[in-house]
Amino acid sequence: MKTKIIELDEIDSTNEFCKRFPNEADLIVCAKRQTKGKGTKGRSFISDEGGVYVSVMKRYKNFDFSNTFSIMINACVAVCNTLKAFNLNPTVKWANDVLLNGKKVCGTLIENRLGADNTCLSIVGIGLNVNNLLPEELKEIATTMRESKGRKLNLKSVRAQLIKNLQNEYTVEEYKSFVNWFGQEVYLDANGQRLSATALDVDEKGNLICEIDGEIQKISSAEMSLRFKCSTV
Repeated sequence: MKTKIIELDEIDSTNEFCKRFPNEADLIVCAKRQTKGKGTKGRSFISDEGGVYVSVMKRYKNFDFSNTFSIMINACVAVCNTLKAFNLNPTVKWANDVLLNGKKVCGTLIENRLGADNTCLSIVGIGLNVNNLLPEELKEIATTMRESKGRKLNLKSVRAQLIKNLQNEYTVEEYKSFVNWFGQEVYLDANGQRLSATALDVDEKGNLICEIDGEIQKISSAEMSLRFKCSTV
Protein backbone atom coordinates (compact mmCIF):
# COMPACT_ATOMS: atom_id res chain seq x y z
CA MET A 1 0.00 0.00 0.00
CA LYS A 2 1.32 3.44 -0.92
CA THR A 3 2.13 5.66 2.01
CA LYS A 4 -0.13 8.70 2.37
CA ILE A 5 1.77 11.91 3.14
CA ILE A 6 0.08 14.95 4.70
CA GLU A 7 1.94 18.26 4.90
CA LEU A 8 0.75 20.93 7.36
CA ASP A 9 1.89 24.44 8.18
CA GLU A 10 1.02 24.19 11.87
CA ILE A 11 -0.44 21.55 14.16
CA ASP A 12 -0.57 20.91 17.89
CA SER A 13 1.39 17.66 17.51
CA THR A 14 1.97 15.42 14.51
CA ASN A 15 1.61 12.36 16.76
CA GLU A 16 -1.74 13.63 18.05
CA PHE A 17 -2.87 14.32 14.50
CA CYS A 18 -2.20 10.67 13.61
CA LYS A 19 -4.23 9.48 16.61
CA ARG A 20 -7.30 11.23 15.19
CA PHE A 21 -7.18 8.85 12.23
CA PRO A 22 -6.49 5.45 13.86
CA ASN A 23 -7.92 3.50 10.93
CA GLU A 24 -5.49 5.02 8.46
CA ALA A 25 -2.54 2.82 7.55
CA ASP A 26 0.95 3.90 6.47
CA LEU A 27 0.41 7.58 7.13
CA ILE A 28 3.14 10.22 7.31
CA VAL A 29 2.34 13.65 8.74
CA CYS A 30 4.78 16.55 8.67
CA ALA A 31 4.46 20.11 9.91
CA LYS A 32 6.50 23.29 9.74
CA ARG A 33 5.68 24.02 13.36
CA GLN A 34 4.09 22.30 16.38
CA THR A 35 2.35 24.28 19.11
CA LYS A 36 2.26 21.38 21.59
CA GLY A 37 5.16 19.18 20.60
CA LYS A 38 5.70 16.21 22.91
CA GLY A 39 8.82 14.45 24.09
CA THR A 40 9.32 11.35 26.18
CA LYS A 41 7.99 11.07 29.74
CA GLY A 42 5.44 13.80 29.10
CA ARG A 43 8.01 16.51 28.46
CA SER A 44 7.24 19.32 26.03
CA PHE A 45 9.30 19.52 22.84
CA ILE A 46 9.97 23.00 21.44
CA SER A 47 9.01 22.88 17.77
CA ASP A 48 9.66 26.27 16.25
CA GLU A 49 9.83 26.90 12.51
CA GLY A 50 13.08 25.82 10.92
CA GLY A 51 13.00 22.24 12.19
CA VAL A 52 11.57 19.09 10.61
CA TYR A 53 8.64 17.55 12.50
CA VAL A 54 7.38 14.23 11.18
CA SER A 55 5.21 11.39 12.46
CA VAL A 56 4.88 8.00 10.82
CA MET A 57 1.87 5.81 11.63
CA LYS A 58 2.12 2.20 10.61
CA ARG A 59 0.11 -0.92 11.37
CA TYR A 60 1.97 -4.21 11.81
CA LYS A 61 0.31 -7.63 11.55
CA ASN A 62 1.56 -10.81 13.24
CA PHE A 63 3.80 -8.60 15.33
CA ASP A 64 6.24 -10.08 17.84
CA PHE A 65 5.57 -7.95 20.92
CA SER A 66 9.05 -8.66 22.25
CA ASN A 67 10.54 -6.99 19.20
CA THR A 68 9.30 -3.41 19.61
CA PHE A 69 12.95 -2.30 19.60
CA SER A 70 12.92 -2.87 15.84
CA ILE A 71 10.66 0.20 15.54
CA MET A 72 13.17 2.25 17.52
CA ILE A 73 15.98 0.95 15.30
CA ASN A 74 14.15 2.10 12.18
CA ALA A 75 13.65 5.59 13.61
CA CYS A 76 17.24 6.03 14.81
CA VAL A 77 18.88 4.75 11.66
CA ALA A 78 16.55 6.79 9.43
CA VAL A 79 17.62 9.96 11.25
CA CYS A 80 21.30 8.99 11.19
CA ASN A 81 21.20 8.21 7.47
CA THR A 82 19.53 11.56 6.86
CA LEU A 83 22.34 13.35 8.67
CA LYS A 84 24.93 11.32 6.74
CA ALA A 85 23.29 12.40 3.47
CA PHE A 86 24.26 15.96 4.41
CA ASN A 87 27.85 14.96 5.27
CA LEU A 88 27.34 14.97 9.02
CA ASN A 89 28.60 12.30 11.43
CA PRO A 90 25.89 11.27 13.92
CA THR A 91 26.16 8.88 16.83
CA VAL A 92 23.44 7.02 18.73
CA LYS A 93 23.20 7.14 22.52
CA TRP A 94 21.22 4.17 23.83
CA ALA A 95 18.44 3.79 23.43
CA ASN A 96 17.17 6.31 20.86
CA ASP A 97 19.02 9.62 21.16
CA VAL A 98 20.83 10.84 18.04
CA LEU A 99 23.79 13.14 18.68
CA LEU A 100 26.00 15.49 16.67
CA ASN A 101 29.28 16.49 18.30
CA GLY A 102 28.04 15.02 21.57
CA LYS A 103 24.81 17.04 21.63
CA LYS A 104 21.25 15.91 20.94
CA VAL A 105 20.04 16.87 17.47
CA CYS A 106 16.58 15.32 17.48
CA GLY A 107 13.78 14.11 19.71
CA THR A 108 11.92 10.86 19.15
CA LEU A 109 8.58 9.84 20.64
CA ILE A 110 7.38 6.32 19.86
CA GLU A 111 3.84 5.35 20.86
CA ASN A 112 2.81 1.74 20.26
CA ARG A 113 -0.67 0.33 20.70
CA LEU A 114 -0.52 -3.45 20.90
CA GLY A 115 -3.63 -5.44 19.96
CA ALA A 116 -4.80 -8.82 21.25
CA ASP A 117 -4.76 -10.10 17.67
CA ASN A 118 -0.96 -9.67 17.40
CA THR A 119 -1.22 -6.31 15.70
CA CYS A 120 0.68 -3.16 16.55
CA LEU A 121 -0.34 0.37 15.67
CA SER A 122 2.85 2.37 15.90
CA ILE A 123 3.27 6.14 15.75
CA VAL A 124 6.84 7.37 15.50
CA GLY A 125 7.29 11.10 16.00
CA ILE A 126 10.58 12.78 15.14
CA GLY A 127 11.62 16.38 15.68
CA LEU A 128 14.90 17.11 13.89
CA ASN A 129 16.74 20.36 14.61
CA VAL A 130 17.77 21.82 11.26
CA ASN A 131 17.76 25.62 10.99
CA ASN A 132 15.67 26.39 14.08
CA LEU A 133 17.07 28.53 16.87
CA LEU A 134 17.48 26.78 20.21
CA PRO A 135 16.53 28.35 23.55
CA GLU A 136 19.52 29.49 25.56
CA GLU A 137 18.87 26.87 28.26
CA LEU A 138 19.25 24.03 25.73
CA LYS A 139 22.42 25.10 23.99
CA GLU A 140 24.67 23.11 26.32
CA ILE A 141 22.93 19.82 25.55
CA ALA A 142 21.32 20.27 22.12
CA THR A 143 22.44 21.30 18.66
CA THR A 144 21.17 21.78 15.11
CA MET A 145 22.28 20.68 11.67
CA ARG A 146 22.84 24.35 10.84
CA GLU A 147 25.24 24.72 13.76
CA SER A 148 27.27 21.70 12.66
CA LYS A 149 27.38 22.76 9.00
CA GLY A 150 27.95 26.44 9.70
CA ARG A 151 25.17 27.42 7.30
CA LYS A 152 21.46 27.04 6.68
CA LEU A 153 20.25 23.89 4.96
CA ASN A 154 17.42 23.41 2.48
CA LEU A 155 14.60 22.38 4.79
CA LYS A 156 12.57 20.68 2.06
CA SER A 157 15.55 18.54 1.08
CA VAL A 158 16.16 17.46 4.67
CA ARG A 159 12.48 16.62 5.17
CA ALA A 160 12.28 14.67 1.90
CA GLN A 161 15.39 12.66 2.81
CA LEU A 162 14.04 11.85 6.27
CA ILE A 163 10.63 10.79 4.92
CA LYS A 164 12.34 8.54 2.37
CA ASN A 165 14.54 6.94 5.02
CA LEU A 166 11.64 6.40 7.43
CA GLN A 167 9.98 4.10 4.92
CA ASN A 168 12.88 1.62 5.07
CA GLU A 169 13.58 -1.23 7.47
CA TYR A 170 16.94 -1.47 9.22
CA THR A 171 18.88 -3.98 11.30
CA VAL A 172 20.42 -3.85 14.75
CA GLU A 173 23.83 -4.04 13.07
CA GLU A 174 23.06 -0.83 11.17
CA TYR A 175 21.96 0.73 14.46
CA LYS A 176 25.20 -0.31 16.15
CA SER A 177 27.25 1.13 13.29
CA PHE A 178 26.42 4.54 14.78
CA VAL A 179 27.55 3.57 18.30
CA ASN A 180 31.06 4.67 19.22
CA TRP A 181 31.03 4.05 22.98
CA PHE A 182 31.24 0.26 23.37
CA GLY A 183 34.00 -0.53 25.82
CA GLN A 184 33.61 2.78 27.64
CA GLU A 185 32.69 3.43 31.26
CA VAL A 186 29.16 4.86 31.48
CA TYR A 187 26.53 5.67 34.10
CA LEU A 188 23.16 3.92 34.30
CA ASP A 189 20.47 6.00 36.00
CA ALA A 190 17.18 4.78 37.47
CA ASN A 191 14.90 6.21 40.15
CA GLY A 192 17.50 8.62 41.45
CA GLN A 193 20.17 5.94 41.69
CA ARG A 194 23.30 5.76 39.56
CA LEU A 195 25.44 2.73 38.68
CA SER A 196 28.81 2.69 36.98
CA ALA A 197 29.14 0.14 34.17
CA THR A 198 31.18 -0.79 31.12
CA ALA A 199 29.01 -0.78 27.98
CA LEU A 200 29.70 -3.80 25.77
CA ASP A 201 26.91 -4.30 23.22
CA VAL A 202 23.22 -3.91 22.36
CA ASP A 203 21.22 -7.03 21.50
CA GLU A 204 18.35 -7.44 19.02
CA LYS A 205 15.76 -6.79 21.75
CA GLY A 206 17.38 -3.47 22.60
CA ASN A 207 18.97 -4.58 25.87
CA LEU A 208 22.25 -2.94 26.79
CA ILE A 209 24.81 -5.63 27.56
CA CYS A 210 27.25 -4.31 30.13
CA GLU A 211 29.61 -5.29 32.90
CA ILE A 212 28.69 -4.18 36.42
CA ASP A 213 30.97 -5.12 39.31
CA GLY A 214 32.56 -7.87 37.22
CA GLU A 215 29.20 -9.38 36.19
CA ILE A 216 27.76 -9.33 32.65
CA GLN A 217 24.17 -8.06 32.72
CA LYS A 218 21.41 -7.18 30.26
CA ILE A 219 19.72 -3.86 30.99
CA SER A 220 16.39 -2.75 29.51
CA SER A 221 15.94 0.87 28.45
CA ALA A 222 12.58 0.77 30.27
CA GLU A 223 14.50 0.26 33.51
CA MET A 224 17.49 2.56 33.15
CA SER A 225 18.89 5.38 31.05
CA LEU A 226 22.48 5.78 29.93
CA ARG A 227 24.70 8.77 30.67
CA PHE A 228 28.22 9.37 29.42
CA LYS A 229 30.66 10.17 32.20
CA CYS A 230 31.92 13.33 30.48
CA SER A 231 28.60 14.65 29.20
CA THR A 232 25.35 16.22 30.42
CA VAL A 233 23.34 14.64 27.58
